[in-house]
Amino acid sequence: MDTFALTIAAVLMAGAPLVLATLGETLTEKAGIINLSLDGSILLSAMAAFACSATFDSPWLGMLAGAGVGAAIAGVLGVIGIYLGQSQLAVGFILTLLSRDLAYFLGHNFSRQPGPDLGLWTIPGLGHAPFVGLIFGAQSPVVYLSLAAIAFCWWWMYRTEGGMRLRAVGESPRAAFGRGIRVRLVRLYYCLAGGALVGLAGGAYSLAVKPGWGRPQGCEGAGWIALAIVIFGGWHPVRTALGAFFFAALQVSGIYLQEIFPSIPAPVFQVAPFPMMILTLLAVNMGRMGWVQDIVRRHPFLKAFSKSWSIEAPAALGQDFDPKKGL
Repeated sequence: MDTFALTIAAVLMAGAPLVLATLGETLTEKAGIINLSLDGSILLSAMAAFACSATFDSPWLGMLAGAGVGAAIAGVLGVIGIYLGQSQLAVGFILTLLSRDLAYFLGHNFSRQPGPDLGLWTIPGLGHAPFVGLIFGAQSPVVYLSLAAIAFCWWWMYRTEGGMRLRAVGESPRAAFGRGIRVRLVRLYYCLAGGALVGLAGGAYSLAVKPGWGRPQGCEGAGWIALAIVIFGGWHPVRTALGAFFFAALQVSGIYLQEIFPSIPAPVFQVAPFPMMILTLLAVNMGRMGWVQDIVRRHPFLKAFSKSWSIEAPAALGQDFDPKKGL
């Protein structure tokens, strides 16, 4: 039982930054904006967070720097994609390449250098509790931050007027504009908010999961996984978070399996989570295939299951909106 509890604790730790990144992209895409700069943004934010933390000896100041960098990158995408009407996909892809190169160029002096990290938070009285104490008794603050972010994002998106506006501009910007919502401004706001969460994910990688900075950085590729998990989770904050923890569980299980099967080359276990995630994405999206829908039509009792299985992207995702032509 103790081993199981420690495994859950490891999964929560490994998945926390990915949860922050997926929540950030979920907010952005719910507003109708596709941000493909996640991978480069996470790298540049990780570098900025560690550099700021090492310079000022303050890991929390480093986290703020990471969030600021993430928001700034998303802001560039927002201005060019939302107000200038350029391709969000093209701008995001260019930004991820630019940010990646900037991260390694600007962070060269901090490579393999010691620096502070966020450490662990202990909850008084919980450390000696069976099972739960092993999971939450002494955890990284980014774990608590990620869990709080899941609850807050769900509450904001589905229980507040702000969340209603968010979903409105992502589903039908013209209708939202007709009701007096400033579509472009709302989209820019959530682009910045999502970018800040992605930046926090970068800081979490370099200040908590694997403190330090160097090339290659362990978080490289995490942005592309986060983009896939947003689809896996159907643009829902709770489901995307579960997808992030699922991927982290695959990574952690690879470490245990490597100990159980030492004769199998280690790279096999390092690569295995990625094809497993692809297969899971395919399985989740099977509900949209024609032959599956035919089976559902023939067997009405499957309709309830198919509704919970189906995934629908925001209707206006990636579409430009010009208020002069809004009505």
